[in-house]
Amino acid sequence: MSELSRRPVIGVTTQTLHAIQGIPEGLPESWVMNQRYFRAIMELGGVPWMIPLIPEDPDTLRAIYEHLDGLLIPGGVDMDPRTYGESPSPHLGVLDPARDATELQLTRWSIADGLPVLGLCRGAQVINVAAGGTLFQDIAAEIPGAQPHDLYPTRGFARTHLAHPVDLTEGTRLRDAFGAATAPVNSMHHQSVKRLGDGLVVSAVAPDGVVEAVEVADPAKFVVGVQWHPEVFERNAPAVQSLFDEFIAHAAA
Repeated sequence: MSELSRRPVIGVTTQTLHAIQGIPEGLPESWVMNQRYFRAIMELGGVPWMIPLIPEDPDTLRAIYEHLDGLLIPGGVDMDPRTYGESPSPHLGVLDPARDATELQLTRWSIADGLPVLGLCRGAQVINVAAGGTLFQDIAAEIPGAQPHDLYPTRGFARTHLAHPVDLTEGTRLRDAFGAATAPVNSMHHQSVKRLGDGLVVSAVAPDGVVEAVEVADPAKFVVGVQWHPEVFERNAPAVQSLFDEFIAHAAA
């Protein structure tokens, strides 16, 4: 555990403000992130550490990484398909290249070193790409017969709306954490895993076959990514408890 505290220090990556809303007049370029992620960590005894997007300074990024006991990769904008060797689709959304590069580097270090990682929505996709996988750039355009997965904000549903169940793969860490074969989840993504990354297994799928979660196959490592957003639910929701409890417990070990 980090020498900074007896509580586990959890790095949380940020997002470039101008990548999502342009640069408002008079406001300097900024790194931002939804505070729900930080509160979820603190409620379980963790210490959140906001990570700047500095791929141009790998030495400083590595110094930050060395202080971490776990890494949380939050939801956010689309990944640049050039990070997995594909050309951009006309259905592609907003990109944040500095975030892509920072998160991919941190994730690769973490997988190699066995640092616990929890990826949420975009974070699951980052884990897959970091392991050499690819993504469907737009589910509706690329997966015939797929149900809508972008229920918020595109289709007007609340972030807490339980859109569909997922089937949890037997023998996976995620299935063990939930203690059930299925679980209802919210859904606010339009991209998903296409080719699975090396060393990963699919740990949840939607009824239409869309991959909803991946994890590192090595049972000694806690690296889990889910396409849903457990952080938006109240603390007593099982989906929050099972994922965040397991993550923080491994970071504290």
